[in-house]
Amino acid sequence: MKLLKTISALLLLVFMACSSNEQNAQNNRGNNSVIPAVEAVQARYGSLPLVERFSGNVRSENQVPLFPQINAKIEAVYVENGQYVREGEKLVQLEDEQFRQQLIQAEAGLNINNARLKQAEAQLGELQSRYNREKQLADRDLSSDAVIEQLEAELVSSQANVELAKAQVAQSESLVEERKETLRRTTITAPISGTIGQRNAEVGMQVSQNTQLFMLGDLTRLRVEIVLTEQMLNKISIGQTANIMVEDYEGNDQVMQAKLSRISPFLNEITRSTEAEIDVQNVNGWLKPGMFVPVDILFGESEQATLIPISAIYTDPTSGAEGVFVASSMGSEIEPVREENTEGLQALTEPTQVQFQPINVLARGRMEVGVGGLESGQWVVTLGQDLLGEGREEARIRTVSWDKVLQLQSLQREDLLMEAMEQQQPGNTPISTR
Repeated sequence: MKLLKTISALLLLVFMACSSNEQNAQNNRGNNSVIPAVEAVQARYGSLPLVERFSGNVRSENQVPLFPQINAKIEAVYVENGQYVREGEKLVQLEDEQFRQQLIQAEAGLNINNARLKQAEAQLGELQSRYNREKQLADRDLSSDAVIEQLEAELVSSQANVELAKAQVAQSESLVEERKETLRRTTITAPISGTIGQRNAEVGMQVSQNTQLFMLGDLTRLRVEIVLTEQMLNKISIGQTANIMVEDYEGNDQVMQAKLSRISPFLNEITRSTEAEIDVQNVNGWLKPGMFVPVDILFGESEQATLIPISAIYTDPTSGAEGVFVASSMGSEIEPVREENTEGLQALTEPTQVQFQPINVLARGRMEVGVGGLESGQWVVTLGQDLLGEGREEARIRTVSWDKVLQLQSLQREDLLMEAMEQQQPGNTPISTR
């Protein structure tokens, strides 16, 4: 309600600026009894879309920060921010001379150990042959047991030398593969297809495993994350329509429609909240990862009721009663203004009787409310309620359309203040309320 009062006050400031010239003209004609000028719209009958607004955080569906896996200096960078790359495409080349030399040394060590293995195997073969000959002689009592025992001991030692040489070869092979992998890591390639962003790679830069070089993500498939409280889970569910508010490249407001894709079933034990995700096909490229966007989740419709704009609700400061000001003498034959082809401001009516009428709010939407105690077709004041009261029972009314009222309600408070303050500057013409 505090927000509603703030918006109403700002809307009133704009309207007073719009109507100041017309009121001054009335006073200059000698009309000493100033009758307030207000705006009014017709209440209508229908169902109210039930909407909950969230702040959404935009993320790429597959968003990957890229870090080097080794410490080295950057030799070349092949991509720029905003550039689309395919999986496996070369992004950065690190200086590799040091790692090439290390690989050459590792390969030399492998060759040495392979030679040692061959030497050990040759020695083992020779000892095996001597042992076999002496064994045959011993079977004919032509050789002593001491010679056989000596050869058996040498044979065991030679076999150990072969096993040691094999282990050294395996170790050298592992080192060679490690050096090859390190050398491969000097060339950094794209792990996925996507668009480059947050470039932090420059030629000559010394980087480590903690240095983020880029952010890489698929901008055509984004995800909008919102936070749901424990109470919201009773009405928000997967599959409901999500309207994402965003500006296009020309600064025009656009609505991207999607479905609520998933909701985490685990609530944070401290905040008692959870996350929901909306998958978005970003075909126009209006959304960017990291943006905060308003998201409206439509979770149903109210029962049929009389609908009025939320700005029409007025709280009496003395009694605290909630209601609307009704122009009871205006009939339904008066049509709302069609502003799209109107130049300037719509003329005010002659002084018309208005009265405060309490209402019962049955359902609230973001821009409209469903009420009881009011009939469809009645004209309700949406702007200028603070000018009424204090015994005033008449007002001059400017009729407006629903589209215009909803457009004013959607303005940010800062926009309204700026527009009103600009109108207050000397020499400015009245603001058009089209």
